Order: sequence, then C-alpha cells, then structure tokens
Amino acid sequence: MLSVIEALDLIRDRVLPGETSVKPLSETLGHTVAESILSPIDSPPFDKSMMDGFAIRTEDFAQGAIPLSLVGQITAGESSDSPLQSGETVQIMTGAPIPPNVDAVVPVELSSVENGVVHLNVDPAQLRSGWNIIPRGSNMQQGIEVLSTGSSIRPQEIALLGEIGKANLRVHHRPRVAVLATGNELVDVGEDPGPGQIRNSNALMLAAQVESCGAIPVVLGIARDNRDDLRDKVQAGLECAMLCLSGGVSAGTLDLVPSVLAEAGVEPVFHKLAMKPGKPIWFGSRNDAANGPCYVFGLPGNPVSSMVCFELFVRTALRKFCGDTQTDVPLQNAHLKRDFQQRGDRQVWFPSTLEFEGGKAVVNPVDWKGSSDLRSTLLANCSAVFDAGDNLYQAGELVNVLVWSRPLFAT
Repeated sequence: MLSVIEALDLIRDRVLPGETSVKPLSETLGHTVAESILSPIDSPPFDKSMMDGFAIRTEDFAQGAIPLSLVGQITAGESSDSPLQSGETVQIMTGAPIPPNVDAVVPVELSSVENGVVHLNVDPAQLRSGWNIIPRGSNMQQGIEVLSTGSSIRPQEIALLGEIGKANLRVHHRPRVAVLATGNELVDVGEDPGPGQIRNSNALMLAAQVESCGAIPVVLGIARDNRDDLRDKVQAGLECAMLCLSGGVSAGTLDLVPSVLAEAGVEPVFHKLAMKPGKPIWFGSRNDAANGPCYVFGLPGNPVSSMVCFELFVRTALRKFCGDTQTDVPLQNAHLKRDFQQRGDRQVWFPSTLEFEGGKAVVNPVDWKGSSDLRSTLLANCSAVFDAGDNLYQAGELVNVLVWSRPLFAT
C-alpha cells in the first residue's frame, strides 16, 4: 500500500488549479490571487509626520535653543509647498505631509505655545534629522511585487490592495464540492433511526469541513447500496469540481463506490493507504469536455476516518485547485505529554490535544476507541503522527502533529 506522503504527491500531481475571474476587491476575501501584483506607488507616497507636533529645521538649532514663530498648520489631507524660513515652524498633524526643507517633528507634548511663539522643551543636542518623520517609500516602493500568484486574500491583503488602487482583482473561483453519503443504514439527522440504522452525521461533518476551506458544499443526501441510486447521485456530483463520498469503499459486497465510479469514467489514482484511520480511502478523477475535471474522493464510512482523510487529502486538493502555492501539509512538532505505545504496520494519525505549556507545544493523545468513536474528537484538536512499527514513544519525545480544521487560506 502507498504511504500518506506518496498519496499526497499523487494528489498534488493530478489536481490542476481551477478557473479564474476578475472580481471587485470587496468580494475577494478568502480567494487566492491569480495574478502577480506590482505596486504602482510608493508607500507612503510622501514624507509624512509620525505624530502631532511642530515641524522644524534642525539646522536652526545648531547653536542652541531658539524660539520659533508659528506660521501655519498642516493637517492630514492638506499639503504645503512653502519651505520654512529660519526660525519658523508649522503645527503638523499625524499623517500630514512634511513641508520642503523640514527634517524633524517635535512632539506636541515636548513644546509650548504662547502668543504665536513655540518653545521646544527638548535639548537641542537631541534633535536629529528624520526624527518622527516617515520617509516616502519606507513601507513599500513603487514597482515591487506586493502579492504573488497563489497568495491568500485576508483583510490585510484587501487593505493593501485598496491602498494601491487595485479595485478589481483576478482570483481563483471558490470550488463547488459535492458531498454524498452512502449506505442502507443511514437516515437523515432529523429522523429516529430504526433497528440497525444510524443518522447521517458524516455528510454534515464533511459539508462543514468543505465550508471551512472556503469552498461551497453541495450536499447530495444519501445514496443507498444499489447501483442505480448510487449511479444517479454520482452523476450529479460529477458536475462539481470535487466529489466526496463517504462509505462504500472497503471490501464488502455492498461497497459499490469504486466500481460505480469506474462505470462513470472516473480514473482511479489510488485505493487504500498504509494509514490508520483511513486505510480504505479512494482517489481518482474524470475529465469532462463540458464541465471540466472533477476530482473524486471515496472516504471511509467511519466518521473519524472520514474526518482525518478530509483534513489530509481533500484539503490539500482544494488548496491546489484554488491556486494556493503552499500545498504541503502543515505539520508541526510537539512534545508528547505521556508515553504512547504504537503497534501495527500502518502509520497512525491519533486524535490528540495540542496545548502550550511552559512556552513549548505539548501534545496529549486522547482516549480514542477507534474509527467510529466520534465523541473522542470533541476532546481533540489535532492528530499526533506515529510511524508504523512497534515502538514505545516516551513522554517528552518530539512527534509530528497535524492541527485540524485549519483554514484553507492560512493566516
């Protein structure tokens, strides 16, 4: 069986970035940029005052303190092209442009004004050129790349793009992701299960995970374990950019998903991985001239398996489809809080709690009873990764950790 790393490589190789379009800047939050953006301006576009105070020429104080004649005021949004004469000052507000030949701003709290004369309550030897002035272009220079293709749009990106006058932006579309649960045992969450039945919690979980990625979930309901019903709902799902099925991918006689997908023209890429939970996962794709490619994930029916596989594989595919250049799974290191006995020939992604204690990351595996134990995930916020083989991991040992439900467009 393939490893998790090998499967992720296959997904990244298979999935291509989706379509793009130009949107108003105000509608781009959560998208990824589909163009390189250069700044047409310096920022700030002029030398400006860092605070309220008095604009001065430091050369006036070369021989010591002198009183200054107050000859005007400059507020933010105004400008002055008139240079100061020797012994003059103007009151200046935060963000206002610096007049010609002014090279420092003395804070208003270090000054006093009487009858139009300003006295500075500061040692002249401490006055230096550039004091409390933000130089033109010190934050950003004209012509530099401010956002590259694949960058995520957060509120701060919107603010910066607004500053440079980028009113419209080419971005990748939010993909529609179909969610389809399979199984004769499933009933809707609002129904009372009969003998041998369970509620369809997986579809709601997967739809929430899709939405947390910034994608658009399309919930197709429940497909029963017969070819006709499954075939019809699969065809509907293939009209979306991605299709996530839950259940029906193991080795039972009613596990019909792989064969029905093959009949629908979906080319398999891999089936079954050396991981726990999530071994039965299936991945493939179909190219359609009318609708474009559809990437299909057959996720295990057990809820924890389905959730973990989504976090690892579907989220990676969505990042690639949405044009994100950062598609590596963001693992981090943490110290084990307690000993952990690993056994078996599959890599384990164990539900755990990640916390910070004494300035370091600490991960504690929860009391997890297996792939159907959804309640244990309420106590967890990550998966701790333990490699295949019989091994006793010691408390304090560093292990890899995958934090769950991280945003597609990471902050």
